[in-house]
Amino acid sequence: MTTTEEPTYGSPSIRVGQGFDIHPFSDDPGRPMVLGGVTFTDAGPGLHGHSDADVIAHAVTDAVLGAAGLGDIGSHFPDTDPALAGADSIELLRSAAASVRAAGWEPQNADCSVVLDAPKLAPNRDAMQQRLSEALGAPVTVKGKRPEGIGALGRHEGIACWAVALVARTS
Repeated sequence: MTTTEEPTYGSPSIRVGQGFDIHPFSDDPGRPMVLGGVTFTDAGPGLHGHSDADVIAHAVTDAVLGAAGLGDIGSHFPDTDPALAGADSIELLRSAAASVRAAGWEPQNADCSVVLDAPKLAPNRDAMQQRLSEALGAPVTVKGKRPEGIGALGRHEGIACWAVALVARTS
């Protein structure tokens, strides 16, 4: 190999991607809280963001795009695009999954860890997992973790989510 040739790493049949998102709570008391595609009606103000600020859907979107080598959520859905103001993040995930498939990859699953004290995820976990799984076209699991008083999340300043996704080569 000369110094001008690109290195080859074979053609893997599976790849893993990692996603992360964080949003502060909104100052707007009328802003709905949307997590995993589910609106939490009695959770207080939602999260601040350009779209619906669904940290779970955003982290899964980042993870699946990264797994397929397609960049990140910001390169596909920039927060500077006025057309995306208030966008439904489940639809953004659905669009990202279509891009992943068009690139020759099939999502296999995603797993999320959401760091928050409130709202409680358990009463809506099944609905969130169903909405996310339908949008991705593969199983998505959601787990809630408490920040135990540590950092900005422990001071109830926002919500964060980490996600990992697996994709498999289809072509």
